[in-house]
Amino acid sequence: MTFNESLLENDTLVKDKVLHDYRVAVESRAVAVQGRRDVMGGRAKFGIFGDGKEVAQVALASVFQKGDFRSGYYRDQTIEHYLGNLTWQQLFSQIYAHTDLTYEPHTGGRSMNGHFATRWIDDNGNWLKQNDLYNSVCDISPTAGQIPRSVGLAYASKLYRENPALAYLENFSRKGDEIVFATIGDASTSQGMFWETMNAAGVLQVPLLMSVWDDGYGISVPVSYQTTKGSISEALYGLKREEGIPGIEIFKVAGWNYPELVETYRLAAQICRKEQVPVLVHVDELTQPSGHSSSGSHERYKTRERLDWEARFDCNVKFRTWILQNGFGTEEELEQIENQAKETVKAARDTAWSAYRLSYKEDQEAIISLLKTAVGESRHKEELKAILKQLSAVQYPIRRDFLHAAVRALQVLRDENTTARNELKRWLENAKRANEERFNTFLYASGAQSPLNVEEVPPVYDAEPAKVDGREIIRDYFDALFARDPRVVALGEDIGLIGDVNQGFAGLQEKHGEIRITDTGIRETTIIGQGIGLAMRGLRPVVEIQYFDYTYYTLATLTDDLACLRYRTAGGQQAPLIIRTRGHRLEGIWHSGSPVGTMLSSLRGLHVAVPRNFTQAAGLYNTLFKGMDPALVIEPLNAYRQKELRPANLGDYCLPLGKPEVLREGKDLTIVTYGAMCRIVLEAAAQLAEVGVDVEVIDVQTLLPFDIDHRIVESVKKTNRVIFADEDVPGSASAYMMQQVLEGQNAYRWLDAAPQTISAKAHRPAYGSDGDYFSKPNADEIFERAYSLMRESAPGKFPAIF
Repeated sequence: MTFNESLLENDTLVKDKVLHDYRVAVESRAVAVQGRRDVMGGRAKFGIFGDGKEVAQVALASVFQKGDFRSGYYRDQTIEHYLGNLTWQQLFSQIYAHTDLTYEPHTGGRSMNGHFATRWIDDNGNWLKQNDLYNSVCDISPTAGQIPRSVGLAYASKLYRENPALAYLENFSRKGDEIVFATIGDASTSQGMFWETMNAAGVLQVPLLMSVWDDGYGISVPVSYQTTKGSISEALYGLKREEGIPGIEIFKVAGWNYPELVETYRLAAQICRKEQVPVLVHVDELTQPSGHSSSGSHERYKTRERLDWEARFDCNVKFRTWILQNGFGTEEELEQIENQAKETVKAARDTAWSAYRLSYKEDQEAIISLLKTAVGESRHKEELKAILKQLSAVQYPIRRDFLHAAVRALQVLRDENTTARNELKRWLENAKRANEERFNTFLYASGAQSPLNVEEVPPVYDAEPAKVDGREIIRDYFDALFARDPRVVALGEDIGLIGDVNQGFAGLQEKHGEIRITDTGIRETTIIGQGIGLAMRGLRPVVEIQYFDYTYYTLATLTDDLACLRYRTAGGQQAPLIIRTRGHRLEGIWHSGSPVGTMLSSLRGLHVAVPRNFTQAAGLYNTLFKGMDPALVIEPLNAYRQKELRPANLGDYCLPLGKPEVLREGKDLTIVTYGAMCRIVLEAAAQLAEVGVDVEVIDVQTLLPFDIDHRIVESVKKTNRVIFADEDVPGSASAYMMQQVLEGQNAYRWLDAAPQTISAKAHRPAYGSDGDYFSKPNADEIFERAYSLMRESAPGKFPAIF
């Protein structure tokens, strides 16, 4: 039992608790001071710390229970240490970027310090019991970026409380009793993510306890430039709940007032937990004694009067005075605590540094020995000695220095065939493999948790299958999914009552209940945040962004939080969210864009599926739901009312990811495409066949992953010509496909003509059918480009048309 657990039922301020809290506060301050020194002394690249917030964070942590969640701010080191999630040695290991999870289990050295994560996943990719943990979602640096997911984490408690079908998921919830502690700096509340989240929390009435750490500045910019009325609690007063009118509860408390902080958080947590009401705790009059970070001094922008006030109202100083005035400790007791804190922190720092340096020792000794051997064998002795001298001059050499030395030595030894050169080559190959594991793993799930390992199950059809609209296929698919898995929930704009704007959910809310299929406001960022939070808590959400263009509203949350979650926790956390959207060819600037390239560049860590119809979409959804990776599925907007044959095994068949499908075989030219373009390319291929051009048409089906078995290059070997066609802007997704095939599959070797791309125009699509024709690729353009390609090699057979 931790100290925190033993005090949860004790509402009184007893000496043991007070002195324990003071010890944590002064240790945390000592960590900030020492961490800053280490950065300035060259032991680390950067440091950012929670000094000035210690007492408020102690008060918050005192009411944090197992099963609760922190969706926090990178200055929350005091909270994490108080809960037992963070040792000071681990914090220093994080400053040094130690990649060994034994020493830095939060991110494996992949994030700068202040990014804390509870490991939820075992070595086999299975969930651990969140109810036994003080859960902390891995922090992110983008301001307010941690806030959207907080509403989803809290919404999960509401679902666990109100949906009895989820009671069996006892590892994730105790009937919805968990609350979510979100934390944010005051300046970051100016971000739209914060305002959208507070509004959504008030509408949803979820147990979200939002703490704002207000030290009066956003780096150098004072609160008067940041917030209306200079106070976030006053600015949000319109959201405050009233008698009979739901809203949020609001508290304001000084960050140096220990007894009021303790009482405020006790009451705030009680309201939040028991009444399922969102609560704002505005903690003002805080200080930031060391400035914003290790990269600069706050004395550049704070007045002498402000600095004097901060010295007097430093929370630890005020806490110390209060302890003495109220008889909870003596001067001698506090001095002993303060001296022990410095020793504790120094010992933690020394242990972390020794372990970090030891992790390099083997590589360092090996490369020095190899270089010395090379000096003895080579005729390039002086050049090699210079490399050794340069390496020895580095004060704190790291792996980069060792590999650079090996590479430089091999460049020098390029004209020799010696034992030393071969040993250097072998060492470098092994070092690269080891560092691949340290720095380039965990982007996606692996093993049984990976959707790439889901066994393919083809669709099965009755003897006389019904031919129905695509919208009916996807509706019946989701109906089967909801019937099969109570963890599945769906939310989005217009998805519930009317069954989405294209009727893909028609009648499903009435059948499965509003608790599972829920309408939302027009708030794309927190729709994604809701989905991320639900997925983090063991549910299987599918969230809808109504049109593909609207993913731009969500892009920061998708790329900064969701896409890199597994990577930045070194496999410790996951959020298998499925995002459903629709795009392509509606006709209009803001409803028919195809920003696929933007997604491919931003969302590595998600799978991106681009089905051409809804039979294919259902098979891809089935596969994705069997894995534990997040994914974006872009449904073809113009296919909802196109007829398809209805499979008999709609809820069971699985289409593989990264496996293209040949839609039309041909021998003269390969055209690679996806989604709604498949129909247009097939139309052009039929026209080309009439003039003697035999086109092979390939649908890639998914873009992330892309053709993992290299099927496309086999087509190019046969046709010796290739065109990549899509609806994105020039040089975007079409260029991505070209790179994957020509470079990744070495298809350039079999080309008899220059590869080509066909894309939309550089501007947004114009409105109307003419706008569509002249903005996006069409069958006429594809015919012309393909025909011209064939004419290059056989002008006699293919005379000029245009």
